[in-house]
Amino acid sequence: MIRILFVCYGNICRSPMAEAVLRDLASGTALSSDLLVDSAATSPCNTGSGIYREAARALSRHGGAPTGHRARPLRRDDYDRFDLLIGMDHENVREMRRICGGDPAGKIRLLLDFADRPGEEVDDPWYTGDYEAAWRDIDQGCRGLLRSLTARDP
Repeated sequence: MIRILFVCYGNICRSPMAEAVLRDLASGTALSSDLLVDSAATSPCNTGSGIYREAARALSRHGGAPTGHRARPLRRDDYDRFDLLIGMDHENVREMRRICGGDPAGKIRLLLDFADRPGEEVDDPWYTGDYEAAWRDIDQGCRGLLRSLTARDP
């Protein structure tokens, strides 16, 4: 089982979008039954909230939709429970390392590192208002992540 955790600030826009996109991309592949995907927040501010309506609309325009999502904060034990913890921006990554007590196993990464755009961030559409741009970046990052996962030796 490969366990992936996507992380953003509030867990109502980017990380649940990435969770839904990766699930959709993996469905029907050999990897789909061996993949666990979840998402979390670096802040507890939206705990219990569903995905933000504009993020859900962007997903639905592209044929995807999260089901039953409820925002939750990242916990220190998530580091041990997941194989990869993937942040959307540098601030997320800093907070992830703080919450998890570091990154001794090198599990914390930026999503766009998988899209051959190392160090680039998925801009927060909560502030930019551009949910389509966020979806495009997330889709590109998730496609690269899926390629990376399927290229691993069994």
